[in-house]
Amino acid sequence: MTQVFIRIVYFCLLLNLISCASETSNVKDISPDLLLINGNIYTVDQKKPHVQAIAIKDSRITAIGNSDRLKKMADTGTKVIDLKGKTAIPGFIEGHGHFTGLGYSLIRLNFLNTKNWQEVLDMVAEKVKTAKPGEWIEGRGWHQEKWDKQPDQVADGYPTHQALSKLSPNNPIILRHASGHSAFANQKAMALAGITKESASPTGGRIIKDQSGNPSGVFEENAMDALYEALGEYRKTLTEEEKAAELLEAIEMAEQECLENGITSFQDAGSSFEEINAFRKLAETDELDLRLWVMIRRPYEETKSAIKGFPWINVGNNHLTVRAIKTQVDGALGAHGAWLLKPYADKPGFFGQNTTTVEEVANMAALCKEHNLQLCVHAIGDRANREVLDIMEKAQKDNRDLRWRIEHAQHVNESDIPRFGELGVIASMQGIHCTSDAPFVEKRLGKHRAGKESYAWRTFIDSGAKLANGTDAPVEDVSPIKSYYASVTRKREDGMAFFPEQKMTRKEGLASYTINNAYAGFEDTQKGSISVGKLGDITVLSQDILTVPDEQLLATEVLYTIVGGVVKYEKK
Repeated sequence: MTQVFIRIVYFCLLLNLISCASETSNVKDISPDLLLINGNIYTVDQKKPHVQAIAIKDSRITAIGNSDRLKKMADTGTKVIDLKGKTAIPGFIEGHGHFTGLGYSLIRLNFLNTKNWQEVLDMVAEKVKTAKPGEWIEGRGWHQEKWDKQPDQVADGYPTHQALSKLSPNNPIILRHASGHSAFANQKAMALAGITKESASPTGGRIIKDQSGNPSGVFEENAMDALYEALGEYRKTLTEEEKAAELLEAIEMAEQECLENGITSFQDAGSSFEEINAFRKLAETDELDLRLWVMIRRPYEETKSAIKGFPWINVGNNHLTVRAIKTQVDGALGAHGAWLLKPYADKPGFFGQNTTTVEEVANMAALCKEHNLQLCVHAIGDRANREVLDIMEKAQKDNRDLRWRIEHAQHVNESDIPRFGELGVIASMQGIHCTSDAPFVEKRLGKHRAGKESYAWRTFIDSGAKLANGTDAPVEDVSPIKSYYASVTRKREDGMAFFPEQKMTRKEGLASYTINNAYAGFEDTQKGSISVGKLGDITVLSQDILTVPDEQLLATEVLYTIVGGVVKYEKK
């Protein structure tokens, strides 16, 4: 008994030493590169949820704990930031966005803040003044459901092209809807794309026509393909140097926008091989200022022929990982493109769009299993989500930890919600979509589907599902604060609340933007919490987002964005 007692005491002492080491690293001869002290620090680590100080050395967190203890580790080479009581959290991880799309939206016309069609036309008119002959004018971000007044001429709720065509008779124009699931074109663009009165809508898409049967200028889902093929022909006239310079500018613009918003990692929801190769070059030359986790997004046959050599894990000192394939099975609710089990409430008899065949999605699933890649499928409507869940259940019956993801999972039948937790499927949702779409969801779906089956975060969490969070930028503003506010209040900025019983708690909202997103990319051992050994990615905020009143949340500012112990953004 005495020997047993001695062993127990020894074991307890050993555990205590390990605990101390986790707080101070027990390394006195190696000073940190960066030391954050006197902070209100939420670690999102259950072992030590709240601390005052963080030490970072060689991009990794080496110690967390009490400010007085950690200050003793510093020497003349240590950069010390006194947080003066401000709140620090693990760096925000954007869980679903379009990285180069965000960058291009900052270069091209951006209509996210326009209030009506006239404001869109005014912005286009200014661009036309400086456009070169034959140059395509591109823009994105308009949303007819959010305008304060409707245009004089409409077809199926959309404006018609006449005013835009009059503004620019010689320059083709393509303006992407905020959702990305429809586009508006002028007459010049339609002519180059070969679109006429006789053009029929393709499978999985729709050409909106006016009362006379002429194309109105709006193209939904797969109907956009002809326009983008014409745009592609124009882009072939640009030099490789011009295209490379534009891509690099988009990447740099996206990086800066993310860093200013406290984002240290970005999960990119679909890039081409060309873009991915550009990311790799920047990562390997230490020119990426944040971390990218990327989904490959190309048609099945192209993906199959180019997939050898993937996944790429932690390229460029943990700045680039490419380990997923993205596909989609339907469109967006705003454009009546979400694939539904029952018809739209405001479009009787119409069930939405199946944009990619179920067979092709199943082929993508097999390709992912063969190459040890994650499958990420865009599914918004309840029919789309059920079809994808069925594919995933069949494909991963022998492995529940594939961490395959359904991107958006916005409108899910009540009977299917528990399947996410049961199957280990990640519900990659975007909080800001809920409040952004709120004005038209009930109109599209009716009260029951809107209240019980739309953005049903509380039901998902209570059923055991793992939720990831993001913004779908540039569909929405990339700000994590805005999406976090939507997640924990379900309120629009005008105070309108969308079925608030489905909201997340403050802690759940923070987890959804940090450790959950890391988990959704198999990166939870590297990031997502402030823990010893993890990457030193930290966001410092002007106020405590876990305790301030709802009405003050949106006033939160990012003070510092730190990636690998290096300050990449500081508010001046």
